[in-house]
Amino acid sequence: MTSSVPVGATFAPGSPLDWSEPLVPGEVVLDERVAPNASWSAVVEAGHVLTIVDVGGNQSGDCLIYNAADTEERYSVPDTLAWQGNAYVRTGTVLRSNLGNPLMTVVGNEIDRQDTIGGACSKESNTLRYGHHVMFHHGCRENFLSEGQKHGLGLRDLVSNLNWFMNVPVEADGALGIVDGMSAPGKRVAIRADMDVLVLVSNCPQMNNPCNDFNPTPLRMIVVAP
Repeated sequence: MTSSVPVGATFAPGSPLDWSEPLVPGEVVLDERVAPNASWSAVVEAGHVLTIVDVGGNQSGDCLIYNAADTEERYSVPDTLAWQGNAYVRTGTVLRSNLGNPLMTVVGNEIDRQDTIGGACSKESNTLRYGHHVMFHHGCRENFLSEGQKHGLGLRDLVSNLNWFMNVPVEADGALGIVDGMSAPGKRVAIRADMDVLVLVSNCPQMNNPCNDFNPTPLRMIVVAP
């Protein structure tokens, strides 16, 4: 499958970029840059720590996590939230699988909270939310499908995801919103693999709401062996 999501889109001239460094010290085993709108994947070995750098600030990085040895076991939003009794992902949050097992743990986080409720954009949701004139705006779902097929994953393997650096407040009445982010250039989140995991990331191409500050910018993915 070839993705129709444009890769390497030019962000606004003069956009501040901070490529930063790993949030957790260690031997760097992988260091890759993800262009605006592109997708990324890698197997992160147990004990290794993945730092995701928000290079341009307020750039949503949609994320799926699978047991690398058996992708039928994958990230579960309800298990993660039920175990911790909180709707937000913060430092110390254990990202759990559909079997209740720890997949990864957030060991460092430079913004107040991370989202795992807002879901991923797609051609279909763009059309529903913003009108038929944006139906050609492909999204993270298309990125996930394109990247996942490299690992034998398909439609049935897409589940609710994490949204690193996206601000989705939960109001007192339970309402959700996608609003201006709390991140900034160079801000980071670090997650430790608790088993060998396959991580998929979509550098979100959304341009119809504030999740990317209407200016998609790069991400940096750094894996270290502490």
